[in-house]
Amino acid sequence: MAPVNLDAPGIAGDFFELLARSPGAPAIPRIDGTSVPAQIQATTVFAFHFADGVLMAGDRRATAGNVIVTEKVDKVIELDATSMMAIAGVPATAFEIARTLQTAFEYYRRSQLQSLSLPARVRALSRALRDNLALTLQGVGVVAPIFAGLDTTLAPASPRIFFYDPLGAQFLSTTHAASGSGSNSIRSILSFHERFGSPHPSRYPRRDAIRFALRLLMTAAEFDAATGGIEPTAARFASLKILSDQGIESVPDAEQAASLAAS
Repeated sequence: MAPVNLDAPGIAGDFFELLARSPGAPAIPRIDGTSVPAQIQATTVFAFHFADGVLMAGDRRATAGNVIVTEKVDKVIELDATSMMAIAGVPATAFEIARTLQTAFEYYRRSQLQSLSLPARVRALSRALRDNLALTLQGVGVVAPIFAGLDTTLAPASPRIFFYDPLGAQFLSTTHAASGSGSNSIRSILSFHERFGSPHPSRYPRRDAIRFALRLLMTAAEFDAATGGIEPTAARFASLKILSDQGIESVPDAEQAASLAAS
């Protein structure tokens, strides 16, 4: 790799200009003929209610501009035994937020001998996004996650879905939520099925919900280049987790394959 000339015009004191000029660094051209470094982005994620609880899903592709960085990203992250989040945006920031919340939730559980309430966990993620405001406003650390947690104040305990904007505003969803570059296609299909489907996705049994989630991601990938990594013929599947009154369960690739084959 050839060295970068640090004395070249426009280099000194400008980290992002230096990064853009580094050999092999993905970059996005600008209208003035210069370029800016392309951030790694992780998309697409969504969650919806089904008969057994909440299914949260994410594709496995991460991109930097027009470059596919990897097809093996796990975008659905367990925060504790009864809450999880799906990340859309810059993975470096999102993973750090997830690790911080995991540590905070576990510390509270061990020190107080009880878990944080669902409203407290919802606000903790909102606060973490607000603490990331400086990077969000610079456009270099934008994250727009989805959160699902178990409300243990109800009998029986019931899962809830929340979605966030990058500044930390939180919104409760009664049916579904989606985020990321392929979310428009997924949100439209989910809304259509919730209004006109028979049965509605909220009544799907487990196998049908898994098959539906995989089909949503494959459909989104047809219209969004940043969504991908789902190739059933090559035994590559999605990140799928289920939150029920029994806690969180990952859906293995074998079950995803069986659900598609049963259609």
